[in-house]
Amino acid sequence: MAGFFISAPFQTLLKTISFSFVCMDSYETALIHLIDEALKEDVGEGDHSALSAISADAKGRAILKIKEEAILAGMKVAETIFKHVEPSANFKPFKKDGEAVKSGEIAFEVAATVHTILKCERLVLNCMQRMSGIATLTHKYTDKLKPYRTKLLDTRKTTPNFRLLEKEAVRIGGGLNHRMGLYDMIMLKDNHIDYAGGIELAIEKAYNYVRSKKPGLKIEVETRNLDEVKQAVSTGKVDRIMLDNFKPAEISEALKLIPAGCETEASGGINLSNVVDYAKAGVTYVSIGAVIHHAVSIDLSLKAEPL
Repeated sequence: MAGFFISAPFQTLLKTISFSFVCMDSYETALIHLIDEALKEDVGEGDHSALSAISADAKGRAILKIKEEAILAGMKVAETIFKHVEPSANFKPFKKDGEAVKSGEIAFEVAATVHTILKCERLVLNCMQRMSGIATLTHKYTDKLKPYRTKLLDTRKTTPNFRLLEKEAVRIGGGLNHRMGLYDMIMLKDNHIDYAGGIELAIEKAYNYVRSKKPGLKIEVETRNLDEVKQAVSTGKVDRIMLDNFKPAEISEALKLIPAGCETEASGGINLSNVVDYAKAGVTYVSIGAVIHHAVSIDLSLKAEPL
C-alpha cells in the first residue's frame, strides 16, 4: 500500500477546522479514504497510457499554473495526494491556501516519478479547481460581511463523498462550517416538525433526547413565521433559531422576540445582492448553500517541466 502523509502545516490547519467534532484521526482517515477511492475510480487496473509509453523509473517535474484570478484552495490536499502515492515526492509550494492569485502565477512544483505525477494529475486538479471555486465565491460573500457581526455558514447541500473538501474550501474562503452531517447537531426542520406533531412537541422531544442520550449536542429549530418563532422561544430549550425565507424586515421583527443568548440564522433567498441587508438586520449567521453548489471551478493546469 502507498505511504501515508499529512504535513505538519496541514495538521495545524486541520485542527482549526470549525467542525471541531471531527477528531484529527477521523479527518485524516476520511481524507485518505477519499484519495484512495478517487484513485481507484480513475486509475482502475492501471494507467495504461503511462505504462505503455513511459519507463516506470523515469523521473519528472511539473508545475501547477494558475489561469485566472481566484482564492486558491487545495494546496495541502495536493501535497497529501502526491506524498500518499509516493512518500519521497518533493512538493515545493509557492502559494498557500486562502491566498489571492492571478493568471500566470505558479502555485507549486512537484518532483516525483513520472508515473506518480500522471496518476495524481487529474485528482489534484479536480480537487483544487473545485475547492478554489468554492473558496473564491465564499470570499465574495465574506468580504461583504466584514463590517458586520454576521457570519457566513455553509450547508449540507454538497457533492456526495466530497463534502469534506467542499466544506474545507468554505473555511479557506473565510466562511464557517455548519454541521458536517446529521450526527453532530440536532436541526429540526419543517419535515421534522410536521412529523413530530408541531414545533413545541418536536423541541421537547429533542431536548429530552439530548439530556438522556447526547449531552452537549446543540439544538436548532427552523421557523417559518413569527408565530413559530414565539413558540420556539417559549420553550427556552433551543440554542439557535433558523429564520427560513424571512425577508430582512421580517428578520428585524423576529429578533425582537428572541433573547440575546439565543443564536439566530437566516436562510433562503440570500445572495450577493442582498446579503448585506440580512447582516444589517442583525442576524448571527446567514447560511448559504450556493457558496458550494453554485461555485464555478477555477481554471488550473499541471504542466510537465524539463528536469
